[in-house]
Amino acid sequence: MRFLFASDSFKGSLSSADIIQLLTEQAKEIFPGCETAGVPVADGGEGTVDAVIAATGGIKRTITAHGPLMEKREGSYGVFGGDHAIIEMAEASGLPLVPADRRNPLYTTTYGTGEMIRDALEQGYRNITIAIGGSATNDGGMGAMAALGIRFLDKDGNELKGCGADLENVEHIDVSRLHPGVKEGNFTVMCDVTNPLTGPEGATYTFGKQKGGTPEILDRLEKGMKHYAQVIRTELGIEADCFPGAGAAGGLGAAFKVFLKGNMKSGIEAVLDLIGFDQMLDGVDLVVTGEGRMDWQSAFGKVPSGIGLRCKAKGIPVIAIVGGMGEGAEKIFEFGVESIIPTINGAMAVEEAIARAEELYRSAAGRAFRLVRTGMEITSKRSEYF
Repeated sequence: MRFLFASDSFKGSLSSADIIQLLTEQAKEIFPGCETAGVPVADGGEGTVDAVIAATGGIKRTITAHGPLMEKREGSYGVFGGDHAIIEMAEASGLPLVPADRRNPLYTTTYGTGEMIRDALEQGYRNITIAIGGSATNDGGMGAMAALGIRFLDKDGNELKGCGADLENVEHIDVSRLHPGVKEGNFTVMCDVTNPLTGPEGATYTFGKQKGGTPEILDRLEKGMKHYAQVIRTELGIEADCFPGAGAAGGLGAAFKVFLKGNMKSGIEAVLDLIGFDQMLDGVDLVVTGEGRMDWQSAFGKVPSGIGLRCKAKGIPVIAIVGGMGEGAEKIFEFGVESIIPTINGAMAVEEAIARAEELYRSAAGRAFRLVRTGMEITSKRSEYF
């Protein structure tokens, strides 16, 4: 019997590595002599860099970059495979980096994300993957592109800093100083939203409120974003608002597509490709995946659905061990996951479940493997009779 363990972390309690260890322990107890392997996975959100470098034997590189309010701070990204770098934009431009009382998307910038990309290019990395979830910004990606050498100028020729408030003032875009490494680069953008750049479902009105935008601020930013898109159309002849995901991360998705020719890709799909997941499935009898809470959203770009679909294509069964189940969790059955096993074994508060996470997961894993063993015994007995 050969098992592969590929679960997302349980936020605030168990890491992917913790889960692999618990599954291995229980598998070997129930199936003595079995073969096990484990790989940390993530869906493009928090923990993606850690998961990828753990799976690929990569390392982290730490640099000094600017945060969302242009404060200097240290940030890290992952490097692996000789020419690959993986960056989480939230490391430099994420919402948690801005104190709650200072959140205002007029003044936040993606400049630090651009600095991390620039550093990766200068270190010689040409295959660069960027996860763009969790942003504090609504600058259309101007800050990041400014860090890579693009100049955004106002009507008087003054160079703009690249924050949300600058969207309404840009009149000319000078791309002549774009970092030369960009032309040699291959940029993959982990993006699981399909929002356009502007409009009711666009970057500003969909995500701006959670970043501190009041109705007045959002109206101003939306007007600025439309103006920015028009300047891109006039100056570069590119429609910045005509593809899914343009509005991701406050318009950073549009900037990556327009200026870096980035390839937009589902986060989990990008991670599975980076770690060579399909090759890991050779000879595997059962895959165990999971996440902290499974509900209807799990079927859309989350770890269990990504794992399930890859395994389904190869005819390998998958079960999911999860912290809890919410409405619509059963939809995951359409994506190659055969069963869901919650770790919660009685009525308890979330705080208790987190405190007892290791104990509860160990118990759930044991129950799952016993059920698998029972199924195998039934199959064995049937084969004796027929």
